[in-house]
Amino acid sequence: MVHQYQNNGYNIVLDVNSGAVHLVDEVTYEVIRLLEEGKNEEEILQELSSRFPVQEIRESLDECAQLKKAGVLFTEDIYEKSILDYKARRTVVKALCLHIAHDCNLACRYCFAEEGEYHGRRALMSFEVGKKALDFLIANSGDRRNLEVDFFGGEPLMNWQVVKDLVQYGRSQEKLHNKNFRFTLTTNGVLLNDEIMDFCNREMANVVLSIDGRPEVHDHMRPFRNGKGSYDLVMPKFKKFAEKREKEASGEKTYYVRGTFTHHNLDFSKDVLHLADEGFTKISVEPVVADPSEDYAIREEDLPQIFSEYDALAAEMVRREKAGKGFTFFHYMIDLTGGPCVYKRLSGCGSGTEYLAVTPWGDLYPCHQFVGREEYRMGTVDEGITRPDIVDEFKGCNVYTKEKCRNCFARFYCSGGCAANSYNFHGTIQDAYDIGCELQRKRVECAIMIKAAQMEE
Repeated sequence: MVHQYQNNGYNIVLDVNSGAVHLVDEVTYEVIRLLEEGKNEEEILQELSSRFPVQEIRESLDECAQLKKAGVLFTEDIYEKSILDYKARRTVVKALCLHIAHDCNLACRYCFAEEGEYHGRRALMSFEVGKKALDFLIANSGDRRNLEVDFFGGEPLMNWQVVKDLVQYGRSQEKLHNKNFRFTLTTNGVLLNDEIMDFCNREMANVVLSIDGRPEVHDHMRPFRNGKGSYDLVMPKFKKFAEKREKEASGEKTYYVRGTFTHHNLDFSKDVLHLADEGFTKISVEPVVADPSEDYAIREEDLPQIFSEYDALAAEMVRREKAGKGFTFFHYMIDLTGGPCVYKRLSGCGSGTEYLAVTPWGDLYPCHQFVGREEYRMGTVDEGITRPDIVDEFKGCNVYTKEKCRNCFARFYCSGGCAANSYNFHGTIQDAYDIGCELQRKRVECAIMIKAAQMEE
C-alpha cells in the first residue's frame, strides 16, 4: 500500500507498511500511481508515452522494481500477522494520570472536565490517596524500571503541597524498588511562581503550559469565572518559565505550550506563530473535540480551511527553520527512521492497559477522558483492578479491529486514534472520530513534507 500526494511543490510517496518516504519526479509519481492500480509495464507505457519520453518511463519502472526488491516500496503488511501475539501480550502499568485536583480557577468554555468536576464533585487528592496510587504503580509495573506520573486537573497547582509531597515520596521509593519516576505537570499558570518554577525545573521531566495563542483567542475561551481574561496574567509567567527551563533544566527535561483551537479561530496558524514569536520553541495547538451542538465545535465544513492552515503552517516552519528561527509543532513530530515499537504502532497510548487515571478519591479509569463514566470504573488504588474485562477490552483494540483504520495510510502514526473520542461519538472504543481522522491524515502529510524539505537541505 502506498499513499501519494503533493504538498508545497514536493511529489511525495509514502510506502505505508515500511514507512519509507520517497521524493520523486513527475514521471515516477505517475508510474507509481499506475503500479498501485495494478497496471503492467506495457499498459503504463501506453498510458504515459504521450506525456513523457519512453526512456524516462522505463527508467522509472526499473527504479520502482529496485525499490520494491529493497523492501521500501509496495511492501507487505507484516504487523497483521502478529495480531494474535499482540492480543495475548502481557501488559504492566507504566504510567498514571493523577487527578490531583478536581477543581480549577479558570472557566474554560471547552473544558471536557467541567471546570475540574469530571461529571462528579470538586475535590483535592490527599497525600494518602496519592501515596497509594504510587504504591499501586510500583506493584503493577512488573520489571519495568521507568515509570511516568502526570499531575493533572482541573488545576494541579491548587493542590501544590501534595504534588511536592508525592514527588518526594516517589523519589524515596526509586532505589528501594529499582524504579525511576518521570514526573510531568499540566498547568494553566494562574498560580505559577518562582518557587514552583524552580521545583519543576528540578523534578518535572515535562511541563505543559496551557495557553491558546493570541490574547483575544485565549481570553475568549479561557476566562476566569468572573469572565475576565487570563492572558495578561499567565503569558509573562509562561515566558519566564520557558526561559528558565531552557537555561537551567537538563537536556532530558522539556516543556510545551499547549493550546486548543476551535470553530472561532480556524486561522489557528496565527496562534501557533504568535506563540513562536513570543519566544516559545515547543508548541502544540490542537483541535477542540466537542459535541457538535456547541458553537465552538469543529464542523465538517471547517475542514478545507483547517487543511489550508496546516499547509501554511508547515511551509512557514520550513522557512523559519532555514532562517535559524525554527520551532517544533507537536503534531508534526514524527519519526521516519523506525518509529515506535510494533505494539505502540498498533494500539497507541496504552490507555486502559499500561496507562490509567486516578481520581482524587482513588478510583481507577482507562484515562483522564473516561473519568466519571461509571461503566469504565476499573477499580481503586486500595483494591487494585477489579474489572479485568475493561483491560481486555482495551487490549483487544487496535488498528486491525477498527474498519476505518485497516486501509488508512496514517494508521501507524495515529495508532487507531483516541479511544475516548471514539466512545464519545460512537458509543464504542472500536470506532474512530471521523473529523479527528481527517485532521490526523492532513497533519501526517504536512509532517512528512517538512521532513522532505529537511532531507533536501
